[in-house]
Amino acid sequence: MKTSATARLWICLLATIAVIAAGLGAGLSTASAAPSGLGLFKWHGHQVCTTTPAPGHAACHAEILVNSQGTALASATPPATALTAGQLENAYKLTGLTSGGRTIAIVDAYGYPNLERDLGVFRAQFGLPACTKANGCLRILNQSGGAPNALSPAFNAGWGGEQALDVQAVSAACPDCKIVMVEANNTSFASLGAAENTAAKQPGVVAISNSYGGGDSSDATYSKFYNHPGIAVTASTGDDGYQGASYPASSQYVTAVGGTTLVADISARGWSESVWSGAGSGCSTVNAALAAAAPFSTGCAKRAMADVAAAADPAKGGLAVYYPTSRSASTWGQIGGTSEAAPIIAAVYALSGNTTGYANALPYAHPGNLFDVTTGSNGTCPTVQWCTARAGWDGPTGLGTPNGASGF
Repeated sequence: MKTSATARLWICLLATIAVIAAGLGAGLSTASAAPSGLGLFKWHGHQVCTTTPAPGHAACHAEILVNSQGTALASATPPATALTAGQLENAYKLTGLTSGGRTIAIVDAYGYPNLERDLGVFRAQFGLPACTKANGCLRILNQSGGAPNALSPAFNAGWGGEQALDVQAVSAACPDCKIVMVEANNTSFASLGAAENTAAKQPGVVAISNSYGGGDSSDATYSKFYNHPGIAVTASTGDDGYQGASYPASSQYVTAVGGTTLVADISARGWSESVWSGAGSGCSTVNAALAAAAPFSTGCAKRAMADVAAAADPAKGGLAVYYPTSRSASTWGQIGGTSEAAPIIAAVYALSGNTTGYANALPYAHPGNLFDVTTGSNGTCPTVQWCTARAGWDGPTGLGTPNGASGF
């Protein structure tokens, strides 16, 4: 009996779905952000690191795209739904900008033995110049400034995914920037802080990216790690929506970076942005407010976060990342979170060449040179701008997102 054309179409469709499902990566656990409804599997973000850090410790803010069964979007090639390096540059009008070889440091926890190899895969995929130890573009240090070895710091798959996202997001936004990765021994603020100070001492470093956080903490305790005038220190605000402050983003010495949903459209810009529902925002209860933010009606008596923002929604704006699934194996996936946004902003500071004094004041002097995000919300809050976008400053996206480098 002959099969009808309609039946054949359904058979092909079901077979295709089965192949896609079978090719997805290893299973992950419960999701931390609301489903985004991407395709039949209700794709959404899942945090790659511990979601509830112990006191005095931090969790990374990377979110990998998973389906409703907790299975990661993984493939031999960059996911078709993921943001490419070229698209990221286009969205933020960075195409053609160069830093003159300025250096960005990145601080994360644990080891990642194949960082250089995986970064090479990413950069080759998107036609970016090689960034290796041999050509002087890449350095990898432990928290004391020495070279990591095969066993120290210990490998951790979640933080390996965070490191992959960080070095690849910097590469996408600033292809000619040099990169220094400083790997802390563990997730304690003592170790991460030691790594931060090591990063600040490296020759030529103009920005340090931090894609992690813990609860609101005091600068009286930790500013010895994050107070580096003349270096743009960026920190992600977290992935749990409006929840109060997260340190180090709540420090008066850093640029707090929130997150957006980024979608290609037919506007003159070619892209539209709204608040990503997971973007962290809130008011510190312990750290001083930024003097530069005073004219912008934050509503916070003390430090308000965020200052600026960039793409963070893992489903709509998540970057194509070549990341480790084990100590020896890696794959392509789609990763976002405010961990994506923090290194993007660090790269824009490097492109601007302007990091004098405390760099978090610079966007407040040039708000008209940013893309203002005026739609979306990340929860409910007692003061509307702490969780809901509006014209001007708001908690989830700060003053807005990069429109070239002139806002920094």
